[in-house]
Amino acid sequence: MNTAVLRTELRLFRREPGALFWILLFPTLLLVILGSIPSFRRHHADLGGLRTIDVYVPVAVLLGMIVGALQSMPQNITGYRERGILRRMSTTPVRPSALLSAQMLVYGGAALVSALCALAVGRLAFDVRLPEQAFGYLLALVLATLAALALGAVVSALSRTTKIAGAIGSAVLFPMMFCAGVWLPVQSMPDTLARIVGYTPFGAAAQALNRAAAGDWPGWAHLGVLVAWTVLLTAGASRWFRWE
Repeated sequence: MNTAVLRTELRLFRREPGALFWILLFPTLLLVILGSIPSFRRHHADLGGLRTIDVYVPVAVLLGMIVGALQSMPQNITGYRERGILRRMSTTPVRPSALLSAQMLVYGGAALVSALCALAVGRLAFDVRLPEQAFGYLLALVLATLAALALGAVVSALSRTTKIAGAIGSAVLFPMMFCAGVWLPVQSMPDTLARIVGYTPFGAAAQALNRAAAGDWPGWAHLGVLVAWTVLLTAGASRWFRWE
């Protein structure tokens, strides 16, 4: 990948206040708001003795990557196609694939930074324990990021204009946020619903992160779901993507 393209994309990303807020700041800000509610800092038997703020840290970790992959990245890529930038790049030594790789690195990196901010604020502000199974947590986090980027690539591939990208991204965003546990933590879902959600990329990611945070291995079934979604979505994006 051309490093000049990566530097350019990183510079452009830093100039986008909306992306910076929703990807990097909003998940942590949501965590601070929830942690400021006294009842969210009390232990609950139906959560296995955990506090509500404890179970929302993995949700905040996933939220930044969901928003970035489904809202920001598709509109950027579709905007490049709409303005003919990808077509012009195809006639230069810099291939359009370099631009796509740079986009994924920028948004993937931003998602990981957002996750670290949520973990740090959860620990420092609300005494949320850091993941006890650190390697498993990191593995689940990386796989979740790859699945999110692959899903964003599919949205980019199916969208002819930025308006369509925004509409499709929004239509997918809210179900994925539900599966991640934004409105109802996975631990509080009925067993049947939790099992169904576990077959979605972010439902599987939420359950894998929860297990790793508690000190257990994330579970090969949840990791397998993430890998399967990443492979299927990447194949779909490659098949449907058009440079023009």
